[in-house]
Amino acid sequence: MPYLIIALVLIFLVIAPTLISFFTCFYHKQRPPKEEFEIPEGDIYLPHKMQMVAWMKQARSLPHEEITITSYDGLKLYGKYYQCNPGGIIELMFHGYRGNSERDLCGGIERCFKLGHNVLMVDQRACGKSEGRVITFGVKESRDCKAWIDYTVARFGKDVRILLCGVSMGASTVMMAAGREMPENVIGVLADCGYSSQREIIRLVTKNMKLPPKFMYLYIKLSASLLGGFNIDEYPPIQALKNCKVPVMIIHGEADDFVPCYMAQECYDACASRKCLVTIPNAGHGLAYMIAPDKYIASMKEFFE
Repeated sequence: MPYLIIALVLIFLVIAPTLISFFTCFYHKQRPPKEEFEIPEGDIYLPHKMQMVAWMKQARSLPHEEITITSYDGLKLYGKYYQCNPGGIIELMFHGYRGNSERDLCGGIERCFKLGHNVLMVDQRACGKSEGRVITFGVKESRDCKAWIDYTVARFGKDVRILLCGVSMGASTVMMAAGREMPENVIGVLADCGYSSQREIIRLVTKNMKLPPKFMYLYIKLSASLLGGFNIDEYPPIQALKNCKVPVMIIHGEADDFVPCYMAQECYDACASRKCLVTIPNAGHGLAYMIAPDKYIASMKEFFE
């Protein structure tokens, strides 16, 4: 009888919270969309729904090529290529947490075309049409980024110029990737509303859920290791950027209540390469281009060109 009680206590104190943490934070199974055109959850996006839907319709109507590659661990990853300027810069674009390329990056096509850039936007692992069931907050996704870079160079030639671009988790993904060895084809990074570390953003969200962040993070980290097969603390953006050698433009909405704007400053301070920080007043999470498209494009021209 005492052994049964001990076992039940262990289940209650260790196993159950670890399972809940894993399925809450990291597990993701794609489900059929509730609407033909999905927008991110949250009231801040409702005033911009018509524009987002228009961008998604444009993305579907424009000529594009569907592409698949294989990740380092055997997953089929999916992307779409839009050509604006043959031989021009290709923006390799990564979306946010539990999003997909169409929902999170559709406005990026318009922006890229205004700059004369081509677009290769990808569905991150476990999202959209890409395979997988585990989201790793940029740990494995940053390795996927390298696989997409290798594909782009092999496909478009040794002289192709690549700009890594990401929104939210995608921004942190490209910052983490930029801290590793990159071919000379990668000419810069555009990081829009990314977090400075996996640990801090998870703790912040946990705190906002009225849960003890440091205590819960022990279970979250354990679940990532045991059930997800990765170290959630591996190579956060603020560490990766210390080893970055390409120019980095960090952009963030000052009204972001999900990934706070101070994290942009932390990333900027950590970055060892040429860098700039642009903040957009009154812009919520992922809405910098929506709120201030002219400033967004002008800042990119000034910094990269």
